[in-house]
Amino acid sequence: MIKVSAFRWVPPFAQGLVRDLRVRWALEEAGLPYEEKLIGPDDQKSAAYRALQPFGQVPAIEDGDLTLFESGAIVLNIAERSSALLPADPQERELVRTWTFAALNTVEPPIMMMNMIDLQPGGAPAGAKELRDKIVAAIGTRLDNVATFLGEREHLVAGRFTAADLLMTTVLRILRNSELVASRPTLDAYRRRGEARPAFKKALAAQMAAFAAHAPPAAKP
Repeated sequence: MIKVSAFRWVPPFAQGLVRDLRVRWALEEAGLPYEEKLIGPDDQKSAAYRALQPFGQVPAIEDGDLTLFESGAIVLNIAERSSALLPADPQERELVRTWTFAALNTVEPPIMMMNMIDLQPGGAPAGAKELRDKIVAAIGTRLDNVATFLGEREHLVAGRFTAADLLMTTVLRILRNSELVASRPTLDAYRRRGEARPAFKKALAAQMAAFAAHAPPAAKP
């Protein structure tokens, strides 16, 4: 059975966003069973885990002799096994890959830059406001580009849900505490459609259940 590495617990601001969610969701859409391999900070630093994931991050998967890391690569690997995530038409398959990379390489990076500023201990460093404003503007441009492309479409490729929508939805969810997506009706509706899928709900519940089970005493209500 496929093993997916995931954190035992993370602080609330990251819960529901850790990237093993992408892999769990893809596996649920594909109907492939899996089991969690829950890890903590000590595991991340271990030689055994670094042999699986050189950067000590999650997710990574173990599937027989195959080991993979990087959520986008794993999702595409799963998609290759299931028509639920990748169309049969060769051109449409390439478009799914294109939008997969667009989500992870074009839309996500400035979002993560903004988060890095916002999550600095003690708040954003002095002088960071101008930089943050430029990053927010870049994010807005990228989001407008995606919204324009979508137009009246419900999905990015092939008129149906694919791995591209899965990854784009998870990227848009990173902005859940801002108005950047919520203020763009096309993108907000698109994100909500992804989150309404039964496979997403099941994947999210599994991730959150692990966090609840392993929450430190200080974090429990």
